[in-house]
Amino acid sequence: MYLKRIIYTLTFSLLLFSCSSNNNDALNPDPDPDPDPNTKITYEGNVKNIINSNCVQCHASTPVNGAPFSLTTFTEVKNRVDGILSRINNASSPMPPSGLMPSNNRTLIQQWKDDGLLEN
Repeated sequence: MYLKRIIYTLTFSLLLFSCSSNNNDALNPDPDPDPDPNTKITYEGNVKNIINSNCVQCHASTPVNGAPFSLTTFTEVKNRVDGILSRINNASSPMPPSGLMPSNNRTLIQQWKDDGLLEN
């Protein structure tokens, strides 16, 4: 009887853990790392997700953790794009502070600037 209970408990636990995942890829999809060169990069389509995933934890509508400004709107990001690019490419003083964001994200933000800072 005791062995049966252990087997049922183990089986239930395995089923429970096999159904869970800590993978957030579906929740925060990365932007296309190699977009079609004929497709313009836009804030809404490409840059907003990068900023939300990497910057808004501190640069929220009410900045926290010593962040001096907000980066929650198109206008705020557009007006600070040169500073953003400078910091996200600065290996000695990177933003986010946890380290340089992936190069494909940095490239997309630069391409967005090069494409004219389009919103949509």
